[in-house]
Amino acid sequence: MERELALEFARVTEAAALSSARWVGKGDKIAADDAAVTAMRVMFDSVSVDGTVVIGEGEMDEAPMLYIGERVGTGVAPAVDIAVDPLEGTNIVAKGLTGAIAVLAAAPRGSLLHAPDMYMDKIAVGPECKGRVHLEAPVKDNIREVAKALDKSVNEVTAVVLDRPRHQEIIEEIRSAGARIKLITDGDVSPGVAAAYEDSGVDILLGIGGAPEGVITAAALKCLGGDFQAKLYPENQQEIDRCKEMGIVNPNKIFTIDELVKSDDVIFVATGITDSFLLKGVRYFKRRAVTQTIVMRNTSGTIRFIEANHSLDKKPLFKDHRIKTKME
Repeated sequence: MERELALEFARVTEAAALSSARWVGKGDKIAADDAAVTAMRVMFDSVSVDGTVVIGEGEMDEAPMLYIGERVGTGVAPAVDIAVDPLEGTNIVAKGLTGAIAVLAAAPRGSLLHAPDMYMDKIAVGPECKGRVHLEAPVKDNIREVAKALDKSVNEVTAVVLDRPRHQEIIEEIRSAGARIKLITDGDVSPGVAAAYEDSGVDILLGIGGAPEGVITAAALKCLGGDFQAKLYPENQQEIDRCKEMGIVNPNKIFTIDELVKSDDVIFVATGITDSFLLKGVRYFKRRAVTQTIVMRNTSGTIRFIEANHSLDKKPLFKDHRIKTKME
C-alpha cells in the first residue's frame, strides 16, 4: 500500500472522531455511534482504494453502513481489507469518560482475520516482551516475564483489565502476583496498543473483550513490534457455528499475531475522541476543533502523531458544526 494512503485514512478517522465527540457526556451512545459511522462512511468515498470491510458494524442486515462485506473507497487499486470501529467506546462517549477512539486498520486483501462478532480472550504486550508471554500461561508467570523483560520489579508492572465480573479471577491473580491494575469500563483497543509504549503507563493487557477489536489491536501491535495472542470465546452453539461459517474450524485455536494479521504491509490509524492512554480527545474552540491522530505503517516502521486544527465552517460535513445523522 502506498504511504499516501495513511494520510487519507487519517482523514477518515478524524471525521468519525469530530462527529461523535459532539455527543460526549450526552447519554446517547446510539446517536454518538451513528454520527461516527455516518462520517466515516462518507469520508471513505474519497479514498483511492478498493476496500472491503472485513470487520465493521455487523452483517448487512444489521448495519446500513460499514457492514461486513461492504465495498468502500473509489474502487481503484490497491485491493485491501478494512477493519473499522468508528466509535470504540460508545458508553465512554455517552458518559463523558476517558478512552474513546475512532480507529481503522488496513492490509492487502485476504490479510486480516474475519473475526466473528463475539468475545475473544486476549493478551497484548510491547516489543520487549515479545515471545515472553503466552495466553494459556498462568497470569503470575506472564506478569513475572513482563517484569523481567522490562527490567522492573513485579510491583511496578501495570496490567489493564476490563472491569467485568468475568475477570474477577484474573484480577485476583494479578493482585496476588503483586502487580498493579488499571480497570477500564470499556474500550480495550487503546490500552492494548498503549502496552507497546514505554511512557503510557500500560505494560500488559489481559482478559476477554470483543473479537473484532482484537484483530484491530493486533494490526497496531504488528506495526509497533509488539505481541498479541488470542482465542475466540464463543458462548453458545450458535456462535460456534458462526465461527465455522467464517472459516474458523477450531474455535479453541490460539491465534498468533501473524495469523490475525498475515501481511507485513499494515496501516493502523486512530483518532482520539476522549482522552485515552494513547491519544488526546477532540478539543473545540469556537468554530474550530483540534484532533490528535496516530498513524502507523509496518513496512516503514514510521509512527506519526498528527495534531490537526480543523476549520469546521470549511468542511462540508460540519458546516453547522455537527454532522447530520439518520437519527435527526
